[in-house]
Amino acid sequence: MSTTTDSIAARQHLVDARHYKYRGCAPDTEDPRMSAGDPDVPVDAWGPYTDDGAEAQRVRLAREKAAMAICGRCPVLALCRVYANTTTVDETGVEHLVEPEGILGGELALTRHRALIARRHAATVGETTDAAPAAAPVRNIDDARTPQKLAVLDALAVELYDERVARRAGMDVRTCNWHRSALCSLFGLDRETATRDELLLEALRHGVLPASTRVVWDGLWPVAAAPTTDGARQRRIAPGIPAALLVPQPRARRRPRRVSILTRLLRPRALFPAADLAAPTPVLEPAA
Repeated sequence: MSTTTDSIAARQHLVDARHYKYRGCAPDTEDPRMSAGDPDVPVDAWGPYTDDGAEAQRVRLAREKAAMAICGRCPVLALCRVYANTTTVDETGVEHLVEPEGILGGELALTRHRALIARRHAATVGETTDAAPAAAPVRNIDDARTPQKLAVLDALAVELYDERVARRAGMDVRTCNWHRSALCSLFGLDRETATRDELLLEALRHGVLPASTRVVWDGLWPVAAAPTTDGARQRRIAPGIPAALLVPQPRARRRPRRVSILTRLLRPRALFPAADLAAPTPVLEPAA
């Protein structure tokens, strides 16, 4: 069971994260009323809703959808979700969420309450959270197929430097790094230590990038062609990579070089056939 100490530590871990200042729900530098993740979304979109009167369902759903979309590309999504699901115990011994309202970690308050109720039910039937293995976070790989994230992956496949990747993806370096960090979270990679090759390899494994994508590897993964069809040589050289992904892509056939008509006319051999260039046969005149 989580305690107040765990909540404080999770909050501190979130605030101390290197990318915390780039979170999408932070106030925009030019207009503090709007969010840094999207200048069209206000900072109060994450709730809780405090205006007078009831909020229309259509308005609420649109607000929650916009806020959760920004959470999906936030560089501290995982840490925020851990903190939002931590609990504290009151004087009566009842466990409560430390953040019972609003959208945090890309999850609605209702989602977090349902998860807490499920944990309580598991504890009552003897399946305590301490005895059960930690559940892996649920990731929706379809979130990696947004146009922005696909543009970042396509740019990463051919570029090695951040500035060139961002330029090819059609965005600034800061936004590109947001999507790159979000992709690491979606693929279960450590955002601090994951390499470019590891991210691209996971994108190929999950089918986000087509298997026919030509990737310019940066050298961290040793790749070599196998002399046989079973991929034994690849497995020896790079045991962590499936052999199917290590088969080098066939090179495109070079198109024949076109020669202009003027070049053909200026070539001596094109003007005169080989027979015409032979030495002329001497004509012998009859003797007087």
